[in-house]
Amino acid sequence: MSIAQMLVQSRRFVLTAALVVAVSGCATMSAPVSVSETVAKHPSLSTLSGLLTSSGLSETLKGAGPFTVFAPSNDAFKAVPAKTMEALAKDPAALKNVLTYHAVAGLSLSKDVKNSKVKTVNGATIELAKAGEIVTVESAMVTQADVLASNGVVHIIDAVLIPPVKK
Repeated sequence: MSIAQMLVQSRRFVLTAALVVAVSGCATMSAPVSVSETVAKHPSLSTLSGLLTSSGLSETLKGAGPFTVFAPSNDAFKAVPAKTMEALAKDPAALKNVLTYHAVAGLSLSKDVKNSKVKTVNGATIELAKAGEIVTVESAMVTQADVLASNGVVHIIDAVLIPPVKK
């Protein structure tokens, strides 16, 4: 084999190897997933994920959206009194009311938040505030903002929001 043939063969090997690496890199990149799947994949949102599934809202949050979800972390749920959590587990309508109080129709990234009141999916309003980079929702602080999904965004918060009692 001549030096020219060896160079051509070597060049083909390098190009083939580069192509394999490039394609395998694309194969491991995850496709955007829904808000529901984003919550399910996030380790600090396992409690919320379970509640969304048990309430039937998990399927809703796989829909077209866009949705903005203020997602209480597992630690936020631990701070809720056990009796309250037990009562919500026994009352699917109340659970759904609490969970939909954490969702807003439309896409609201943290950079777009203004001091304002916005209507939640359950029909009540929540107050959003921003001071510098700090975003709050009612009395909860956003601890991780802008977890993007294919049909919206999730903002992780440090407290469970309790909706006002409907009259």
